[in-house]
Amino acid sequence: MQSTAPSSRPGSQRSGRSSRSRRSQPSSRTTEETPLIAREERREHEETDDVDSQAESLKGRGWSLRKRWPSILALLLLCCSVVFVMLGFLATEGIEEYAVQAADFKPTKLSLSSLTKTGVKAHVEGDFRMDASKVKKSSVRNLGRFGTWVAREVESAPADAEVYLPEYGDALIGTARIPGVKVNIRNGHTTHISLDVDLEPGSLNDIRNIAHDWLDGRLAEVHVKGKAYVPLKSGLFRLGTQTLEQAMVFKGADIPTLPAYNITRVNLREARGGNKGMGADVSVSVKNDFPVEITVPAVAVDMLVGGCQPSDQLILVGTAETAELHVEPFIDLNVTVTGRVEELPDELTTQCPNSAKSPLDSLLGSYMQGEDATVYIRCCEFPDPSTPGWAKDLLQDITVPIPFAGRDMGNLIRNFSLSDVHFFLPDTTADPETPESNPQISAVILVDIGLPEEMNFPLAVKHIKADADVYYHKKKFGKLNLRKWQKANSTRIEAHGHEGPSLLVQADIKKAPLEITDGAVFSKIVQDMFLWGETVLLDVKAAVGVEVNTPMGQFAIRDIPAEGVVPVKPIGHGTGDDGGSIFSKLNLRMGNLSILNTSPSSLTLQAHVNFTNPTNYSATVPYVNINVLVNSTVMGQATADHIVVHPGNNTNLVVTAIWDPFTNSGQRGKAIGSELLSQYVSGFNTSFTMQAHEGTIPHQPSLGRLLSKFPVTIPAPRLSGPKQPGDNDPDEKDHFIQDATMHILSSTAIFTLASPFRTTTMYVTHLNATAYYETHPAGKIIYDLPFAIPPGISTSPRLPVDWSLDSLGYEAIKKALGGSLKLNAFAEVGVRIGSWREQIWYKGQGIGAKIRL
Repeated sequence: MQSTAPSSRPGSQRSGRSSRSRRSQPSSRTTEETPLIAREERREHEETDDVDSQAESLKGRGWSLRKRWPSILALLLLCCSVVFVMLGFLATEGIEEYAVQAADFKPTKLSLSSLTKTGVKAHVEGDFRMDASKVKKSSVRNLGRFGTWVAREVESAPADAEVYLPEYGDALIGTARIPGVKVNIRNGHTTHISLDVDLEPGSLNDIRNIAHDWLDGRLAEVHVKGKAYVPLKSGLFRLGTQTLEQAMVFKGADIPTLPAYNITRVNLREARGGNKGMGADVSVSVKNDFPVEITVPAVAVDMLVGGCQPSDQLILVGTAETAELHVEPFIDLNVTVTGRVEELPDELTTQCPNSAKSPLDSLLGSYMQGEDATVYIRCCEFPDPSTPGWAKDLLQDITVPIPFAGRDMGNLIRNFSLSDVHFFLPDTTADPETPESNPQISAVILVDIGLPEEMNFPLAVKHIKADADVYYHKKKFGKLNLRKWQKANSTRIEAHGHEGPSLLVQADIKKAPLEITDGAVFSKIVQDMFLWGETVLLDVKAAVGVEVNTPMGQFAIRDIPAEGVVPVKPIGHGTGDDGGSIFSKLNLRMGNLSILNTSPSSLTLQAHVNFTNPTNYSATVPYVNINVLVNSTVMGQATADHIVVHPGNNTNLVVTAIWDPFTNSGQRGKAIGSELLSQYVSGFNTSFTMQAHEGTIPHQPSLGRLLSKFPVTIPAPRLSGPKQPGDNDPDEKDHFIQDATMHILSSTAIFTLASPFRTTTMYVTHLNATAYYETHPAGKIIYDLPFAIPPGISTSPRLPVDWSLDSLGYEAIKKALGGSLKLNAFAEVGVRIGSWREQIWYKGQGIGAKIRL
């Protein structure tokens, strides 16, 4: 620190030599025979070289000569006070201006050796010199050089120097008790000074106010005024007691900031010594740019964090302690801090008003996102009882904000898997804006979470929740909403090999809504997983909440940011040897048809469905509606209500279908429907296609569009009726006409008919049929009176037959009298079920006919 006014000349930037280098120089004294002018010029030349050597010495030691303010209570007091003493020879006003501008003092060492009951005992070393080149006016410079050459030396008696702050009401911030000192005041001469000084703080309240303003960033500049009453003499001449005053201004880079530091190691553990709570061991490297030597006693501080609002009172979290620390000039410090937290206060973990976060959530969230977080250190307690009371009073309640760099936790999720998965399709009664209007998932989720190596304390997860965005190939396709707490448990896995420690969390997820936001991306995932059996990699960005048990107790942490790549294995068996997809493995079958209702153009049917679920997942379906198609033409819709699907075989699931080709597809649909029914009753292999549409799942048109890309074709249910004993031909009873009895004399026929329905009676309203033997017509039946076909096996009324008397078919019938033969038949049939009517054709092959008289 420099106590004189700044000079614009280059010489003002020189510094004095170190004490060691200066002691090695020869004496600068001269004899009286040496010519005065020559002596002076030679001395100035030699001293200039000395000054340059001193500057190089200090530069080699890495000391920046910029003005610093290392300590208001120490270095500032000493430097100002010593300068006042050096200027004390200004008993005459004639050389006052010269002394103020030419005097230069450079401190080289400051050590605070011990604390006393009233202050600090300090040792200060530095170099004092008069530099005439810094004086602006030549007249003042010449007068000063002559006066100081005559006076040669000035000596001061012991004195007190006081330092005030004018902007704080001339608050006294400290007093330095300085012993007597003698200096050479001739131009260019350097005097090394070594002093033991007693420092006493002034008003503790004023010093604390200054410290708070500095910590809060309100000190743009600092005005300091020093005053001392110094008894002086020069040689045998006493100059009396002089009142010395000096004012200085510190601003910009002259006002120090908190030293730079780096946290090099953190270890979080259980508290030791049988204490409850958690402990922390932290190693900190602190940059030291000051020429200060001091032994700092052991100290304990409070650790605090911010509340919900910046204006809220800080929340006490725990305490931290450091051991006794020895500080050496310009040597960086390695400090070990030991902390302890017994339990977390309620205000730290309680949600803030109008927010879903607590102060703890905000602190950890910022840290884990890699953002700077801030804790606060409040001074101080001194474990050593010999520490004087003034030190405790001075530092009492001074709170220092300590920012620390956050840590980007990276990929915390190492592995992710699902088991016992159950899907819930949306409830038809749900409000479209509620979570129940989305598909929901219940499952057991197993998550392997990587832990930071510094976390070495027991940690048990009891509940978990999350709000997660899910991405595939960097495209967001959905949100998984776990806003309700879900049960969970955890197991710590210690580090092994190159893997660090991890926490295996198992959570029971109950009805978590899954909102599909991009159906195209989700469709791609379904294809990769269902059709091709591939493992997909999903990117998850989530705000996670966990309720944990720790040595500090049980508490919840909300909205912790988490990102990870989650591999999801195929949810089914994928492609098999036959190359088919999962949908081809459904083996969908339908039976037990019954008619529930009819209209002139429609039938409402009920059937029992059997199929195989090839996936490992189950599902609850409150409602689903699927189009029924034939030849890509919509014939009607099938609906299922409140069914539960399990992995593997699912049997007797009730499905309701409305068959209405005309309403859905007009005349084309009516014609295709009639053709399908004709083939069906004739025993042909018929099938229809089940395909989803936008209205398949309530409130989820995008999911319906996705499922529509996977139509499933299934065979129509077979005509079934009770088999007769000894009937081993599986196809024999699969025809609408099971057999017939032909009466030649009465020209009538009776048919045994198999209805496809179990509970519904259908009616034949019109019949125009021809019987064939091989390809030869045998007879014709035209019957316009309606007759009933009840469920199961029944017989028709006697139907009149018009024989083809001159045909080979009729001859074959006569030859089979008393026996039987196989006949073919083709008929146009009018059918009625309730209000519904339809015209179909029927073609029968190999109908067993008994021939009777």
